[in-house]
Amino acid sequence: MTAARTHIFRLLKWGRILARHGALRDIETARQTPLPVRRLCRIARLGTVQPQTPDYAAAFREIGPAAIKLGQTLATRPDLVGEEATRNLLNLQDKLPPEPFGKICEQIERALDAPWDKHFQSIEEEPIGSASIAQVHKAITTDGRTVAVKVQRPGIDKRFLRDIETYEWAAAHLEAFGGEAARLRPRLTIANFKRWTLRELDLRREAASASELKDAMQSEPYYEVPAIDWDRTAGKVLTLDWVDGIKIADREALLAAGHHPHLLADRLVHAFLRQAISEGFFHADMHQGNLLVRADGTIVAIDFGIMGRINRKARFWLAEILYGLITGDYRRVAEIHFEAQYVPAHHNLEDFATALRAVGEPMRGKPVSELSVGMMLDGLFAITRDFDMQTQPHLLLLQKTMVMVEGVATSLDPGINMWDSAAPFVREWIRTELGPEAAAADAIKRNVETLGLIPDLIRRLDESLPKPGGAPPPPPLPDIKLIWDRDRPRGAGLRYVATAILAAAAGAAGMWWLG
Repeated sequence: MTAARTHIFRLLKWGRILARHGALRDIETARQTPLPVRRLCRIARLGTVQPQTPDYAAAFREIGPAAIKLGQTLATRPDLVGEEATRNLLNLQDKLPPEPFGKICEQIERALDAPWDKHFQSIEEEPIGSASIAQVHKAITTDGRTVAVKVQRPGIDKRFLRDIETYEWAAAHLEAFGGEAARLRPRLTIANFKRWTLRELDLRREAASASELKDAMQSEPYYEVPAIDWDRTAGKVLTLDWVDGIKIADREALLAAGHHPHLLADRLVHAFLRQAISEGFFHADMHQGNLLVRADGTIVAIDFGIMGRINRKARFWLAEILYGLITGDYRRVAEIHFEAQYVPAHHNLEDFATALRAVGEPMRGKPVSELSVGMMLDGLFAITRDFDMQTQPHLLLLQKTMVMVEGVATSLDPGINMWDSAAPFVREWIRTELGPEAAAADAIKRNVETLGLIPDLIRRLDESLPKPGGAPPPPPLPDIKLIWDRDRPRGAGLRYVATAILAAAAGAAGMWWLG
């Protein structure tokens, strides 16, 4: 187990980088920041020169690969890091210099347990993309097919796990301060970040996710997922069909090729809603770099390291919430929040409905160029504190992806109205899934299943009360010993303080020397 002083030293080192980019100022001055965290911020910024405008994205890039991924996760949490930081972090691109080609070939041979030329005729040395976890090369297989080969950076898994251990340690101490820090549940945020990252570190899981999404979206016109080459895929290597297309970010090239941006925007929104609401399994990294457009107008998605999943009950609630916001039925939206136990029962439903109206009404009927889904989500986050709503980490990926989809759709068609685009799909899904025919079919299925469960249901009645809400059970959290636990040895606190001071002094000396 890593010593507490090691975690503190890492945090102070990262804190100095954040300070040099002005990213500690808001944390230090925020009213809800616990006093010990403010003190740590003061130590970390000792001797640094801070710019007037914070650049959170640059700070996370400088800290390293795991921080880039964490920054992208925090971009979904305006309630935790603030709106200014969220907007800046949304520009955090996962790009790093590539590994030497020789190391990549060695990694392929270790992963596939054979010389690389047994599987490939050729591999281009220059990668077409290089990110924090892996880089991608164009290649030709021994049977003559053109493919994309994604190769994990050597040793990156150990570095990620080391940094995540410190994130867990910091989150446990932050949450232990109670108050606003406990309501925001930073430990659960890091636990979900760890789960997402571990999935990305196993390229077999990414291959399986791509295969599952491809099967789920077979009937969706103008949306495609590349096929996986399972014979050339392992834990650290992923091979899939090569895609020829125009990046969806290149609007001028799309127009020159005869595509209609407003049609592409509608197709993208429809494909996302199909995944999130109909299938409950969605591509959660739908930024512009991961979407290509083929000559026939088909949108092709790539990079399936981050995927989201929503259970059926949560999808029902989500669809009704979206439709309620679209139609202005704020009371029904409020009722769903209470049914899902997102809002504690001691609050007044009518007051919550009025708060929702204050957020939703200015948005209705306006194009994204004037107001946005992202602004609505920011507004919804703003009322969570007034109604003691705990963060729902299982919806964080969905919120992040909605903002991404909105951004891509707006870049294609600045006049798009997301609600108008979404309404027909959501209305039809609600009619199909919640209409009388679906209700009758579900009732028959439930009754048959219940007959076999009666004995067990009786034994477990105490466990079924109160009714579960909309959130799935949280993942297990690691057992972390806090530095102020009573069984610590005498003088331990002094060692931690000394570590902090020495780290800050070393950083300040380094800055002076470099200056």
